[in-house]
Amino acid sequence: MTERQIRLFGDPVLKTASDPIGTIDDRVRGLVEDLLDSVRPPGRAGVAASQIGVNLRAFSYNVDGEIGYILNPVLAETRGEPELVDEGCLSVPGLWYPTPRYPFARVTGIDLDGKPVEVSGTGVLAQALQHETDHLNGMLYLDRLGKEHRRAAMKEVRESSWF
Repeated sequence: MTERQIRLFGDPVLKTASDPIGTIDDRVRGLVEDLLDSVRPPGRAGVAASQIGVNLRAFSYNVDGEIGYILNPVLAETRGEPELVDEGCLSVPGLWYPTPRYPFARVTGIDLDGKPVEVSGTGVLAQALQHETDHLNGMLYLDRLGKEHRRAAMKEVRESSWF
């Protein structure tokens, strides 16, 4: 398929909760191919379907050379105390802010054959799993920022060349 254009902050699809995937058909298979192609460029840890304009619960990830996808993901478990980690987002280019994330995350869902799958990890993978699941729930990392950081981020967004 192809690498798809990333939707930017302000696009309503980014603030809309994604619909579950029912039937796995050619459309869903094509979506997975597009998600995998869209997450391959350097510096991308994950891409949610909503970020490429598709309102379905699916995302791809690319962390430490491991590239994969998950359909109908559910954030099944987090562990540890939330830590502030520098986070950015392809849909909010150029901004990085300390965002509270759990040090461990586990996501469950299905693959293209409808079989159960689980992805879990620490560090960047845990952060990506939480970040992409947030996207599918209509939430951006900016929504998790503390008041002062959120104010600064919104000012930076308004002043950006892409907004």
